[in-house]
Amino acid sequence: MNRRRFLSAAAAGVTALVSHRAGCAAAGRLRILILGGTRFLGVHMTELALARGHTVTLFNRGRSNPGLFPGVEQLRGDRDGQLDALAGRKWDAVIDNSGYVPRHVRLSAGLLAPNVGQYLFVSTLSVYPDFAMPKTEDSPLARLEDESIEKVDGQTYGPLKALCERAAEAAMPGRVTVLRPGLIVGPHDGTDRFTCWPARAARGGEMLAPGTPGDRIQIIDVRDLAAFALDLIEKRTTGTYNVVSPPGMFTMGRLVDSSIAAARELARPASPPTATWVPADFLEAQKVSGWTDMPVWLPPSGDTAAFAETSVARALSAGLRVRPLDTTVRDTLAWHLERPEEERGKLRAGISPEREREVLVAWRKTQTRKEA
Repeated sequence: MNRRRFLSAAAAGVTALVSHRAGCAAAGRLRILILGGTRFLGVHMTELALARGHTVTLFNRGRSNPGLFPGVEQLRGDRDGQLDALAGRKWDAVIDNSGYVPRHVRLSAGLLAPNVGQYLFVSTLSVYPDFAMPKTEDSPLARLEDESIEKVDGQTYGPLKALCERAAEAAMPGRVTVLRPGLIVGPHDGTDRFTCWPARAARGGEMLAPGTPGDRIQIIDVRDLAAFALDLIEKRTTGTYNVVSPPGMFTMGRLVDSSIAAARELARPASPPTATWVPADFLEAQKVSGWTDMPVWLPPSGDTAAFAETSVARALSAGLRVRPLDTTVRDTLAWHLERPEEERGKLRAGISPEREREVLVAWRKTQTRKEA
């Protein structure tokens, strides 16, 4: 990652930084340890902490973007027992955004507990077993029959994160802040789960849109998540918080419209992008899956009926601010258009162009038969 390009993309957050100066001054200059810090969320958190005047130390294996922060203290080690570099050191707060296995969290939190005031753990909304009903922070969590499992996959990811939360609290009772974000989006997101929408619009032509324009979605801009995390640390606030956009604030229709508008402004494709909305039942019959083929979206029925109805009232009361969707979409597309051609041409998420065409052709045939 090029540091200058990153800082340019982050310039949109300068206004937000200014509004925090008074609070930061009241909180004082903090010593913050970030476990990770050189990928996506960690990078945004590191940049923001430095911009607010805090002293940052990074602890990681040195494999991802090792030269990104040349002026920041960087300790080398591994979450899996190689923690010697942390021994005996003191920090005001720790940000753990790289904990996926409870044993690793137990090791780091246990070692740091005597010399750290606050432990902020970045968890996930996947700790909830399903979304048939709206969730709050007090809803039951997913469980593993065998809690010794450490393999992280689609089935174990959420339950393991729930166990990580428990491990952190056991090591530092009353000093833990847990953030449960949903889909984290914005510039420099290498998963492409959100990026694929403005990127698809930038290619132009007819694009497949799932369900209905009114289907709700919930996301969180990485910059808003980073700002909220730093706010809570500066205020020494503990507790558990769902961190996504409020229910009903964003819809799939708004995401598609914003993507098309951004594409027309920034990419200017030869064939202007247009959306064709295809119902969820037809997509299911065509074996087009929500979230994988159609990222961000899941059909509002069954176990995912309330997928976009998660309560964030607690986070909003604690100061969470969510920027407009248009801003996130535009900034994400601007970053995407600067990526190397190979990355732009082969996204990591979303339906393939060939499969998209097949589904659109099949959908048009059904409409032709109805008209006949």
